[in-house]
Parts: sequence; structure tokens; C-alpha cells
Amino acid sequence: MKVLIVYCSSHGTTTKAALLLKKQIKGDVIVLNLNKAKLHSDVDLFDAVIIGGSIHTGSIQGRVKKFVKENLSVLRTKRIGLFLCCMREGQIALEQFENAFPIELRKQATATGIFGGEFLVSQMNFFEKQLVKRVGGVTTDTSRIDEEAIGEFADVFNTKQNVTLCTTQSPYLVTEEMRL
Repeated sequence: MKVLIVYCSSHGTTTKAALLLKKQIKGDVIVLNLNKAKLHSDVDLFDAVIIGGSIHTGSIQGRVKKFVKENLSVLRTKRIGLFLCCMREGQIALEQFENAFPIELRKQATATGIFGGEFLVSQMNFFEKQLVKRVGGVTTDTSRIDEEAIGEFADVFNTKQNVTLCTTQSPYLVTEEMRL
């Protein structure tokens, strides 16, 4: 199976998650950061597409939204996985996930996941540092990447056809309605 993991990463957290995921996904896996490169082949060449991003000021990156919008008709014919990196937990993280991806892709997805996140203050500009300090009370680098949720996502994606939200930050799994 040919799998494309396409995502955006501003400070490297989503890249870390995508690379951890790549190691666990079966098949020929290509990883592409939309902030660093353009897709130079047709999405139709892949059997499966995993789409990921992170939350910045309450929203997923515009390049992820644009990728989904431009490729929606092809994505409807593929095995889909969706993941989000964010520092929020529980209901707020679920709401961010729902706002990040269109409902039709969430319903179609084989696996969905919330992989935790990081505040990499050392890599932020002045504005970002002030925002993180005000909203999250964070002034130093903080990492909460959820490797267990990444593993759960990979297991579900590799073996099952049902839609399960993979996150160990929350005490439940939710059925959605709602290679570098």
C-alpha cells in the first residue's frame, strides 16, 4: 500500500509526530510537510492519505485546509487518516479536531487521532511567546507528545476499517460522527 502522510509543521512538533507515525504505518510511506515542499505527484497515486496539522491561535494551518479543499474529490476515494497536534485535552481538544477537518472526511476516516503537542518557546517569535504565556501560562519549552496515541492510531489504521479517535490524553475512545 502506498501511503502519503501530508501535514504542516511550524516549529517541528507535527513533524515529530508524523515521523513517529511513519515508522508504524505499514506500506510504502511518504511524508510531506506542506510548509517546506509542494506535492509534485498526484494524490490519486496513493492508496491512503493521512492528513495532519497543529493548532495555532485556535485553528489548523491554512495550507492543510487548502490541501483538503483542492483534493477533496480524490480524498473521497481514498483510505483516510486524520491527526491533530494540540496542547489542549478532553472536550476542548475534540472541538479543535472537529473544527480542523471537514465532517465528511472525519466520517470517512479509518483512524483519527489527537497526538498531544509542544510549546517550543525557544523557537517562537515575540508575539507567539506572549500569546503562549498569556493563554497557557507557559514560559519554557514544554512537550506532551502522546506516543501511545500515535501507536493506537497506527494500529487502527493498519488493521481496522472503523473510525476511532486515538488519544490517551482523554479517558475514552470516541467513534466519530461528529517513509521519510
